[in-house]
Amino acid sequence: MSDGSKIEWTEASWNPVTGCTEVSPGCDNCYAKTFAERFRGVPGHHFERGFDVVLRPERLDQPIRWKRPRRIFVNSMSDLFHDAVPDEFVARVFAVMAATPRHTYQLLTKRHGRMRSLLTNERFAEQVAWNLDLLTDGALYEFAAPAPNVWLGVSVEDQKWADIRIPALLETPAAVRWLSCEPLLGPVRLWDSLACDHTRHSCAGVGCWRAIDWVVVGGESGRGARPMHPDWARSLRDQCAVAGVPFFLKQLGQYAPVADRPRAGDLWLAPDGGTTDWEHGDGYIRQAGGEYRWPGARSVLVRRASSKAAAGRELDGRTWDEYPQAVARV
Repeated sequence: MSDGSKIEWTEASWNPVTGCTEVSPGCDNCYAKTFAERFRGVPGHHFERGFDVVLRPERLDQPIRWKRPRRIFVNSMSDLFHDAVPDEFVARVFAVMAATPRHTYQLLTKRHGRMRSLLTNERFAEQVAWNLDLLTDGALYEFAAPAPNVWLGVSVEDQKWADIRIPALLETPAAVRWLSCEPLLGPVRLWDSLACDHTRHSCAGVGCWRAIDWVVVGGESGRGARPMHPDWARSLRDQCAVAGVPFFLKQLGQYAPVADRPRAGDLWLAPDGGTTDWEHGDGYIRQAGGEYRWPGARSVLVRRASSKAAAGRELDGRTWDEYPQAVARV
């Protein structure tokens, strides 16, 4: 657990579970796996088992000991809804969150199906309530989703996974539903994923955008990072603006649009994610925002930065740091 986090949209992290396995292209360059595997086999090290899934019950009471309210990212080093995490342990985590309403908990998963299954299951609610009773000496003994201080989110790296994960999120009871479009590996049109018949969840016939409360976008960073086209982020920002949904740009990633003279090593990044090495010559134009583009093709020239901090967080000359307000819904 870390009291203070380098993740831009949270204030602390809590890891009652560590380790995970890959399920989609967004996992390919997982920062948590890269970090943990460095210590595999080191006797006595916290990550002696590398990125294998490990339950950490000794950490369950850590948020209880934090008195000042915080936004807490749950399992920055894992996925709480991984199949290797027993239902009973997930229930213990939810009991701790219910027992500490002063904190706001931010959960993120790529296991959308299991999250939906557990949080719509009466037996799971009973498990949470039983653990909550033990934690509070009987002061609290009931639990029903959605917990008002728990934000539930899914990872969305491209249109394919948006279409798969978002409908499951919409069918999951949550006070706040959010999307982490990081690493953003392609354009995403959220309206396509949000289409429904308005009968299965809480959109109430006024459009499923009303059931999404927050969108976070970020490019990939680190070794092997894949560049994010700035137009992908712009599109999501504009979609959020139309729908009145808060938008947060976490980072551009390892690559940033070129704003000075092009040089060797720069890449032309196409709207579909394809890249081509820079070649000197005419034909490109520099737009008002400082980006070099091929006329009419929407390819943008990007350059690998020394770090994600060097690439920055600005889009069109400013940062985007909007947050949702918790709302009770089912």
